[in-house]
Amino acid sequence: MLLGSRLRDWILLLVCNLIWASQFVLVKIVQEQMGPVFATFFPITVAAILLIPIVQSEKRQTPAKKEAGISRKEIGEFVLLGVCGQVVAQLFITWGVRLSLASNAALLMLVLPVSTAIMAYFFLGERMTAVRWISFILAIAGVLECSGIDWSQLNFHNSKFLFGNIMIFLSVNGSAFYNAYSKKMLGRFSPLQVLLYSYYAVFLFMLPITLYSEPQSFLNLPHFTPAVWFGLAALAVFQYLLSMVIFLNVLTRLDATQAGLCNYLIPFFGVVIAAIVLHERLTTFMILGGILVLASTLLITVYEERKRARDASAAPIS
Repeated sequence: MLLGSRLRDWILLLVCNLIWASQFVLVKIVQEQMGPVFATFFPITVAAILLIPIVQSEKRQTPAKKEAGISRKEIGEFVLLGVCGQVVAQLFITWGVRLSLASNAALLMLVLPVSTAIMAYFFLGERMTAVRWISFILAIAGVLECSGIDWSQLNFHNSKFLFGNIMIFLSVNGSAFYNAYSKKMLGRFSPLQVLLYSYYAVFLFMLPITLYSEPQSFLNLPHFTPAVWFGLAALAVFQYLLSMVIFLNVLTRLDATQAGLCNYLIPFFGVVIAAIVLHERLTTFMILGGILVLASTLLITVYEERKRARDASAAPIS
C-alpha cells in the first residue's frame, strides 16, 4: 500500500513539473501584448477567483475549520508566504531572464532543490539522508546533461548581467521558501486554503504595482489575441491552480526536501516541450540526463519512504 501511494505521489509530481516546464513558453506568448508584471498578476488573480468557490465548498463540508478562523499571526504568515514566496518567485524570474543569459539562468535554477533542502532544515527540521545525497548527485548530473547549458556563454562577472542574475537567484529562493513554508502552514490549513490565502496576499501586493507600472495592459484587455488569451487561461488554470493544488496535496504526505528535488524535472521537461513545440534537437545525452533525473526523483520519493517504513517496522517496541 505504501509503495503504491508513493508511486502515485511521484507520478503527480511528474505532472506538476511538466506543467511548470510549460511556463516559459506560455509567458513568452502572453508577453507579446503585455509586460512581465501584468503577465504575473492577471493569471494569478484569475486562479484566485476560481479558487474562492472551491474553498467555500470545502469549508461547508468541514465546518470545524470554518469556525476556527484565522489569527493575526496566521494572516502575517500568509502575507509572508504570498509576497516572499509567490511574488518573488514568479515576478523576479520573468524580469531576471530578460536581463541575464539563458545559460546563467539554467545554471542558477540548479540551486532550487538545494535551497529547498536548506529552508526545510531551518523551518521544518528535515535532515539529509544518504539516499537523499545520492538522489541529489544523480539529479544534478542528469540536469547538466539535459539542460543544454552553454558553458562557453556563462558570464557571472560582467556587471551587465549582475542585476538579472540576482533577480533569478532571488526567484529561485522565493520558490524554495514557498515550498518549505507552505509545508509548515499545511499543518493548520488545507492545501486549497494555503494556496488561496497566499494568492490574496499576492493580489493585494501586486495590484498597486501593476496599476502604476503597466496600466495600459488593463485597457488592452479587449484587444488581446486568441493566442494571448489561451496563454493567460493556461497559466491561470494549469500553472497557478491545478499544478499548485496537486503539489500542495503531495506536500502533505512528503517532506519538502523530497518534493523539492523533483523540481530538477523542469529543465528536462522544458527540453522535451521545446523539441515538440519549437522542433529543437533532442540529443541522446539529453535523454540519458532525463532518465537520471527521473531515477533520482523515484529514489527519493518511493525508495526512501519504503526503506523508512521497513526500518520502522523492524525497530524493537519499547
